[in-house]
Amino acid sequence: MQSTLHPGIMPVPTAKAVSHPWLMLISRSVLFILFQALIALILYAAGISNAWDESARYWTFLPTLASVVSLYLLIRAFNADGKRFWDTLRFSRDTWKTDLLWFIGFSIIAMPIVGAPREPLAKAIFGDSMIATNMLFQPLPTWAFVLSFLFPLTIWFSELPTYFGYCMPRLETQLKNFWPAWLITSFFLAAQHMFLPTILDGGYFLWRFGMFLPFALFTGLALKFRPALLPYFVIVHTLLDVTTVLVYTMI
Repeated sequence: MQSTLHPGIMPVPTAKAVSHPWLMLISRSVLFILFQALIALILYAAGISNAWDESARYWTFLPTLASVVSLYLLIRAFNADGKRFWDTLRFSRDTWKTDLLWFIGFSIIAMPIVGAPREPLAKAIFGDSMIATNMLFQPLPTWAFVLSFLFPLTIWFSELPTYFGYCMPRLETQLKNFWPAWLITSFFLAAQHMFLPTILDGGYFLWRFGMFLPFALFTGLALKFRPALLPYFVIVHTLLDVTTVLVYTMI
């Protein structure tokens, strides 16, 4: 497939540009676990005996904290390749009209694909889709709900850029084949959600992974076809995560 070139995104032209993509693939999952452990430690110090279970309530803090670290790692990784990270999020002035049309077309295709697995998968695993929802969305104090809006305001510069702006093109160069690079990157993007938050339940892990896998696969394929769409996907991803936080208003 032909790609519209966009500064700093995809594809990476030479093997010299490959720099630690495998570590970056797992970095966000590891950060989610570490920051949840930190929250659990604070809760335990405050006298809460079931601190780990209680820490899951504050899961919206995890992507906020992880995104700050991810930004640092991305800037360092791109600098090591002789590139600027922020170039990956620039709109192309020359092709923005065509890019917008492509993005609208991809969005129309993606909506039923991306949204379809959530409730049927939860019902198949738990017997009732609300069981899974209640595991993820637990009541929050008002102060925590307000701070939760930092989640969508920070994830835009870290999640998709990590997997599809940095990892996938470098894995493609390293493996000399797009398809395994796409599958591996999509797998790890979906898998990170199993640890957001980490709830020790096999059904929960399966639900979180399965509900995000179609999104990951479709987004990776679209960005391979047209790399300049990354900033468009980032914006929509941010808006979707705002609606995720707003779910707490219905609890």
